[in-house]
Amino acid sequence: MAASRPRHASSSSCSPSRSRSRAAAPSDHSACAPTHSEAAARRANRRRARGRDRAMAAGADVSGGREPVAVALWPPGEAPPAFQYSPDSVAGADGDIDPTEVTFPGCSCLTSSCVVHVCSCLCRGENYNSLCLRPTAAGEEYARPVFECNAMCQCGESCQNRVVQRGLQFRLEVFKTEKKGWGLRTLEFIAKGRFVCEYAGEVLGFNEARRRIQAQTSKDSNYLIAVREHLHSGQILETFVDPTYVGNVGRFLNHSCEPNLFMVPVRVDSMVPKLALFAATDISAGEELSYDYSGRFHNLPVSNREEQSLEEDNRLRKPCYCGSRTCASFLPWDSSLFATPDTSSGSSPEPFSP
Repeated sequence: MAASRPRHASSSSCSPSRSRSRAAAPSDHSACAPTHSEAAARRANRRRARGRDRAMAAGADVSGGREPVAVALWPPGEAPPAFQYSPDSVAGADGDIDPTEVTFPGCSCLTSSCVVHVCSCLCRGENYNSLCLRPTAAGEEYARPVFECNAMCQCGESCQNRVVQRGLQFRLEVFKTEKKGWGLRTLEFIAKGRFVCEYAGEVLGFNEARRRIQAQTSKDSNYLIAVREHLHSGQILETFVDPTYVGNVGRFLNHSCEPNLFMVPVRVDSMVPKLALFAATDISAGEELSYDYSGRFHNLPVSNREEQSLEEDNRLRKPCYCGSRTCASFLPWDSSLFATPDTSSGSSPEPFSP
């Protein structure tokens, strides 16, 4: 993506109750002697690491101390366009939705960590195993919803069902890319299934989200994401998050057609989800972090209707620079938010889903 993170509204059909998951390819841990180029790359990485240490010592923390772990910035002397940093999502300018409101009842577990089938928050089964998101079991066609213990629960802060709410746990770095503007990479190894970061920003109602999209020009960077969850009942839950003005490190994640992260809506205090990004595979230190803006990765396949829509809108879409073997050449596109009120039915857009 060029110029910071230009993209069109992404529709992530991240469905806790109906989304399919695809297993990531196993990691290759075979050891071999490093080549001259690899050795040179390692030396360059060490030099960059020393530069980062000096920058961090000088107080170059993108989060401004608001995260449990400082967020590095590279190169020194440069910075992305100004925005207000918030580790958690906040109510949007329209004030329709308050993500900080606590509406869920808490569990009555009086132990340091909750137990499956005893804790009311784990009535659907275990969510995590050793801090890793529980993978979809064999025979399970759809992913289950994820509900963490919340502010009203009586269990301890060390409860194994409190992961996303703890915030950033890995050392990450915002860095300047060659073609995609600013990006985000990890400075340490991240195991498959671990929570990496939230995509936080202003939580908007549909009308405000559509207003912001329609006010944009082709030169504007767009960070707004639309997440649609498809329930067994046929109901569609929509969440619109825009980190343009208020957001966290998630706003620097670039798109990839072969991403190493996938998004899962995780609920803690209310039905307003945290858009949590987990590692889809083992991720090495220095590797750029990315996810599929369309939400199809680890999710439902593309429908014929969606494929036709993408072909029709190619002239409006922006080029993809992910460089993967399966690159689609264009960034994902969802035209539903660009529809005028006359062409939209009711107060919600046409679902971007199979």
